[in-house]
Amino acid sequence: MSRIPENPQKAVHEDTAILLEYSARKLDAADTTRVEAHLKSCTACLQIAAGHRAVWEALDSWEAAPLSSDFNRRLYQRIEKEVSWLDLLMRPFRPLFLRHGLPVAATACLLLVAGVLLQRPPELPRAQQRPDVRIELSPAQTEAALQEMEMLREISRLTPANTAAPRM
Repeated sequence: MSRIPENPQKAVHEDTAILLEYSARKLDAADTTRVEAHLKSCTACLQIAAGHRAVWEALDSWEAAPLSSDFNRRLYQRIEKEVSWLDLLMRPFRPLFLRHGLPVAATACLLLVAGVLLQRPPELPRAQQRPDVRIELSPAQTEAALQEMEMLREISRLTPANTAAPRM
């Protein structure tokens, strides 16, 4: 079934996948003739198709280098030496840790432990049970305290909750 309509001018120009298939020689004969008819009138598509064709020709002419006779043996040995990703990541830094990093890390740990021990407040002895303390007030002091509490309660009732604190 043909993917390109009878008038390929717009379809080929908008669908570069068709040009890629044309360059790879994957289109059938009918689609190939329609694309070639479009390429005669559209220089942009002609340049795209020529670039694709050059890539395909370069890939067709490329030859892989021959492998050594012991390639498979060496490959399987490397596969068997399974190395963790952490080891691969830390491998470049290993000499630094052994020479400079280890003393620095030990010093940092020592300072951290010393700081924690020195900042901890000493344990205080448990407070001894004190006898109940009684405060004796005169009736006038009690009445004054109750009046002040009533006045504070009245002020808090009259003051809206969302007002800001007074500035001084």
